[in-house]
Amino acid sequence: MTAFHSTTETPAGPFTAVVDADGAVLASGWTADAESLVPLIHSSLRPRTVEHRSDLGDVTAAVNAFHAGDLTAIDTVAVRQRSGEFIEHAWRVLRTVEPGAPVTYTRYAELSGRPAAVRAAAMACARNPAALFVPCHRVLRTDGSLGGFRWGLPTKKWLLRHERHTITL
Repeated sequence: MTAFHSTTETPAGPFTAVVDADGAVLASGWTADAESLVPLIHSSLRPRTVEHRSDLGDVTAAVNAFHAGDLTAIDTVAVRQRSGEFIEHAWRVLRTVEPGAPVTYTRYAELSGRPAAVRAAAMACARNPAALFVPCHRVLRTDGSLGGFRWGLPTKKWLLRHERHTITL
C-alpha cells in the first residue's frame, strides 16, 4: 500500500500528516519528518511506501482551519487506527472531548467506560498515532498539570491555550 504525506507550517510548528489512499489519517504530529510517523502506524495499516504531496485536500484544509481558529474543523476528518479493543474505544472517546474543556486522565478513564483503568487510558493517549485529529492533548493530570505529550509540552501548552482563547472570543 502507498500512503501520502504533507507538512503544513502552523503557529505550533511544522505539522505532518500521513494518509492512506482514501485520505484517512494514519499518523500525524508536529514534526517535519514524515518517516518518523510511519513506525507509529499499526503494522496492519503500515504502508510500504510514503509519497510526498504538497496538499492532502480535506486533511490539509482541516489543519489550517484548526490553527486559524475553527476548532471543529478536525472533527469530520477520517482517521484509521488499530490496536486492542479498549484502546480503539478510548481513541474514539478522545474525539468527543470538547476543545477548551480538557479532562483529567481519571475522567478520561471514566468516559472510556473503565474508571479504574487510568493507566490504560494514559497509555491510549501515549500510543495515539493521529495527534490533533484524536486530540490526546486535551487530557491532563489529576492536579491539572500537563502530563506528557509526544510532540512536547510547549506544543501541548500552545494547543490548550489556543483552544481556550478561541472558545472565549
